[in-house]
Amino acid sequence: MRSLIRINRIKFVIFLLLMLNAINGVSQGRNFNWLMGYQSKIRMTFTDTSYTITPEVRKIPFIDTQGNISDETGNLLMSSNGYFIANATGDTMQNGSGINPGLFTDDYGPTYGLPMPYANIILPMPGDTTKYVLFHQTGNYFAPSAFSATEIYYSIIDMSLDNGLGAVVSKNNIAVNGSFGWGMAACKHGNGRDWWVVALSDSAKKAFTFLITPDTIEFTGMQNLQISGFYGFSGQPTFSPDGEKFAFACGNGNGSGFWTSKVQLFDFGRCTGILSLDTLIDYSDGNPGLGTAFSPNSKYLYFSTTEHIYQIDTDTFDIGASYQLIATNDTFLSSPPNIHTNFYMMYLAANGKIYISSTSSVLYLHEMIEPDSSGSSCDVQLHNIPTTHFFIGVPNHPNYYLGAKAGSACDTLTSVAEIVHDFKVKVFPNPSSGNFNILYLLPQNEKGKLEIYDVNGRKVYEMNLPPWSTMQSISLPVSVGSGVYNCVIVSGDNKVNKKLVVFNE
Repeated sequence: MRSLIRINRIKFVIFLLLMLNAINGVSQGRNFNWLMGYQSKIRMTFTDTSYTITPEVRKIPFIDTQGNISDETGNLLMSSNGYFIANATGDTMQNGSGINPGLFTDDYGPTYGLPMPYANIILPMPGDTTKYVLFHQTGNYFAPSAFSATEIYYSIIDMSLDNGLGAVVSKNNIAVNGSFGWGMAACKHGNGRDWWVVALSDSAKKAFTFLITPDTIEFTGMQNLQISGFYGFSGQPTFSPDGEKFAFACGNGNGSGFWTSKVQLFDFGRCTGILSLDTLIDYSDGNPGLGTAFSPNSKYLYFSTTEHIYQIDTDTFDIGASYQLIATNDTFLSSPPNIHTNFYMMYLAANGKIYISSTSSVLYLHEMIEPDSSGSSCDVQLHNIPTTHFFIGVPNHPNYYLGAKAGSACDTLTSVAEIVHDFKVKVFPNPSSGNFNILYLLPQNEKGKLEIYDVNGRKVYEMNLPPWSTMQSISLPVSVGSGVYNCVIVSGDNKVNKKLVVFNE
């Protein structure tokens, strides 16, 4: 049995690496570095206008999984390949070994790092300039489908330790158990301080959402995305730089070499963390594909198969009809070992350009010069950047500098005092049919107000809460349909939010 498992692992690596084979335009340093190479190694360093590629000596290897983060001036702070967390020297950070425990990690991690796109992401901890949180995942040979992840982990790093090189102070905390596709994405909350993190189920039918605040890292719920799904989903989930859109591309093989490929575009509620399906585009050209990236101005969405790159205009009335082919792979071979420079992952870099990697054993990058331009004027330059090093993955960098959503219900950090009262709010049953109870504790001798908002920030219900009350039974109007709502209790300068899921049969 053990030998059979090993054989299946080898087949999986061959398939992933040989066959299957954003961030903002206003950069300020956090996303300045891309670490490449699992044998000899290089670093691609960006400014807001250019890049440089330099060889370097470090212990941490990268093939696909890469989380890294720099300080505000572009100096690398830490990185992770899914096997361990490295400090700025490229060696293991204090207590940084042993992340993502399991056979899958043990097999691939020491030599390559994990072979999983977007399998980790590093975020600054809200309200603390010295701490960072790494969200991470690994594959599981015994998972229900295609070695999917069965846990979403998080680990905490304190950069004030080890003379400023940092140390891991909390490791392999399980945020949620389940069966997850490979890849995660992050977006600033509408308050401009906190973070949303989104992971997808192994079929991409469901989204799992996490919220990072100064006080908590919590799983906030699961949402059915209302799509047909894909077996063994593995993609590149991506938020637009303005945080208003979310997209991922994925596909299914028919067993005979033909792949069906689709891209899903969602509207994202930065206040609620809710995804609403906007458009689904079938762009099948017979080839597998995962690459997804938004333009710096958030207007254009790019997606790819191994042979073609496509563009859609997300601002048009008929988005589905706007997609067009903008680049096709040619016959150029990366030598050695004479491998086609096809299309794999996409990366919106700090200089406002998009870079496209290839599958295994390719030494070149493709570069999109003008991603804010329509059609072929986005100017895709094929294999124009020689790196001299083997790699396939790209960094997972969110828009670290996205501000608050001005005028929204959650843009409160500058106008409402931080919460100092514990309302002890509980909503039950949740989900509900629209009839539910809300339990709470108001400040002593203070009245309050309950307001309920939909995902677009529209108020659908409100009622006054007398000072002596601690529970109310609510019956929402029949006009309030199924969906996720934000229950807000306000009392004086104190405010608290709680999500409510309404499911009408």
